Amino acid sequence: MKKYISFLSAFFAYFLAYPQSFPGILTDRVEKLDAMLDDAIANQRVPGLVAMVLKDGELVYHEAKGYADVASKTMMEKDHIFRIASQTKAITATAVMILWEEGKFRLDDPISNYIPEFKNPQVLAGFRYSDTTFSTRSADKEITIRHLLTHTSGLGYGVIDGDERMKMIYHKAGVTDLFTTENISIEESVKRLAKLPLHHDPGTKYTYSEGLDVLGYFVEIISGQPFDVFLKERIFDPLGMDDTRFYLNDAQGERLVTVHTYQDGKWQPYPVTFYDPDYPRKGAKRFFSGGAGLSSTTADYAKFLQMYLNQGELNGNRILSSNTIETIMKNQVGDLWSGDKYYGLAFGVVTEDGVARGGLGSEGTFDWGGYFNTQYFADPEEQLIGLIFKQTSGAGNGDDTNWKFRQMVFTLIE
Repeated sequence: MKKYISFLSAFFAYFLAYPQSFPGILTDRVEKLDAMLDDAIANQRVPGLVAMVLKDGELVYHEAKGYADVASKTMMEKDHIFRIASQTKAITATAVMILWEEGKFRLDDPISNYIPEFKNPQVLAGFRYSDTTFSTRSADKEITIRHLLTHTSGLGYGVIDGDERMKMIYHKAGVTDLFTTENISIEESVKRLAKLPLHHDPGTKYTYSEGLDVLGYFVEIISGQPFDVFLKERIFDPLGMDDTRFYLNDAQGERLVTVHTYQDGKWQPYPVTFYDPDYPRKGAKRFFSGGAGLSSTTADYAKFLQMYLNQGELNGNRILSSNTIETIMKNQVGDLWSGDKYYGLAFGVVTEDGVARGGLGSEGTFDWGGYFNTQYFADPEEQLIGLIFKQTSGAGNGDDTNWKFRQMVFTLIE
């Protein structure tokens, strides 16, 4: 029988001095994990981080190291808030599946049933760099909700797309790719996106995309609520994720970690480029990016992951059914992914080949990360969660803490 322990009580119980003994966890290896992270800070491989490990719903390790802001020498604290970027996607997918459980739609419904602008999608056939004009052909099928969840719709990702042509097309159309301080709604951006060509026919390839941004607007249509309100009422409030938001209030803004980049031998604030690094705490605060817009803490996101390990429930609040969790974790892209992982409806999932490779966890471990260097994984077999949150972009300084942290966490188990 799975051990479902009150997540909050586990947090309150963690007041003893580190390290402490924990059944099934090798204390000396926790010390080695801690030393590895200390070394990364001392050698400036990262400016600061927060790392967390939970086993069987209980807190094993939670440490903050280095600086939240190097320029002001603000020390990192465990409750500091990070831009989690693409870690937003699993939360958006969860929102979609909440509505699916209510019988509002089928996963293989065409998205054009709900957003008519996506009717009769076109695939890019030709492109002129001189003036960014393009030609298209008709796609062989409609885009479905499942395609959007699994990044197989053929949509692109604008400024971070791997195809320079798509970058130019999206920019010219005024599509908002990730997050913004500008005064725009997700409805406006999604309807612009719907007019643009696809990379390929839906369902034929995996192309990382703005599909989850489309689904954020879809949630608004189906629920009749603004996307941020739906997430707060149906996911964040029930799970106690009080610091997970698209935009931050003044008090939360004081805990926002600076995005750093390593240049001229030191960590510096990342400059304004195609996004404003200050976006969660200023601007119009109207654009709720379902693919990359949320900010959160390690403690908040661990609650979300624990809900999944608990088969859809946390502290008496059920978010999804166990059958829905099973569907989410199944291979949804066939052989479009192969090797260490496959892709489900919300996460990358470790395969038998991934177990053989080593350092990734048990078969069925699910994971993802974010653009600003946040990572998580959760192992249902071992009931183990690991999170390591940093805030860096652009030039780095040999940061190897992500793979080391994950590899070492799985060696903590006795």
